[in-house]
Amino acid sequence: MTLQQLKYVIEVANRGSMNEAAKRLFISQPSLSNAIRDLEEEIHITIFDRTNKGISLSKEGVEFLGYARQVVEQAELLESRYLDAKPSPQHFSVSTQHYAFAVNAFVNLVNQYGQDEYELALRETKTHEIIQDVKSLRSEIGILFLNEFNAKVIIKLLKDANLQFNSLFIAKPHIFISAKNPLSRQSIVTIDQLHPYPYLSFEQGEYNSFHFSEEILSTLSHPKSIRVNDRATLFNLLIGLNGYTISTGVISADLNGNEIISVPLECEESINVGWICHKNAALSKLASVYVEALHEAIGE
Repeated sequence: MTLQQLKYVIEVANRGSMNEAAKRLFISQPSLSNAIRDLEEEIHITIFDRTNKGISLSKEGVEFLGYARQVVEQAELLESRYLDAKPSPQHFSVSTQHYAFAVNAFVNLVNQYGQDEYELALRETKTHEIIQDVKSLRSEIGILFLNEFNAKVIIKLLKDANLQFNSLFIAKPHIFISAKNPLSRQSIVTIDQLHPYPYLSFEQGEYNSFHFSEEILSTLSHPKSIRVNDRATLFNLLIGLNGYTISTGVISADLNGNEIISVPLECEESINVGWICHKNAALSKLASVYVEALHEAIGE
C-alpha cells in the first residue's frame, strides 16, 4: 500500500468517476484502474463497486476512505513542515435542507480554514438527495430534520444507507414572514390566521412525499400554495406576496437582513434538526470543523 494509491482512491471518490479522476491526476484511466485494483487485492476488500452505471464506494470502501484521508492529511502536514511542499487543495462537501445557519457555518469554515486552494461544495437540495449524497459520499455531511411524522421513514432510509443522525437542536415551529406582514406584530400565530396568506414550501421533485417535506404539518391543505426550489426565491415571495413558510425560527440577519422575521406558531409539534454522516467513515478535518461551526452558528 502506497501513499499514491491512497491519493488515487480519494480522488476517485471525490470525482465519482475513474475517467474524471484520471484527468485530474494526469494519468491514463487504465493505469488508475489497475492501481486501485492492485490495492484492493492487497488489502482484500472491494473499495469501489463497479456497475454499468459507473462506480460507487462499497460499505468497506467508505470505512477505508475515512482512514485514507487521515493518512494523506498527516503526510501532507509532514511534507509541508519539512519539505516545504505545497499542500493539496482541500476537499469538503455538505448537502443540506434550506437552513441559513448551515450557510453561516460554511462561511465560518472557509474564513478560518480555507487555504490558497480548495474545492468545497455547499448543496441546498431536496431531502432524498441529501441522504443519497451522504450515502455515496458525494457529501460528508448532510443536514435535515426529524419529527414525529417523518421519523420512521427517514430513520429507515438512514439505517439502510448505513448512516447515523446526530441531533443539533430541537426547535418549536415558527413561521417566516415579511416584517411588513400584518402577522408580524403578533407574539404567536395560529394555523387559522395563516389561511389568507400564500403558503410557500420547497419542491421535493419525484420524492414529493409528505415525509420528505422540509416543512412540518405537510399534510395540511392550504387554499393558496406555492412551491419553490431555492431559498432566495422563497424569501422574495415572502416579501412580495406576504407569504409564509413554516420552519425552525432560526434565521440569520447577517445573510437575510431584517426584512424576514420569525414568529412562533401555536403548535404542539417539535423539530429535531441534525446532521447525518456514514457510520463507518471517520470525519475529515474539515468535516469535524464544520460540525463545530454548526454548533457555533446555532449558538449565535
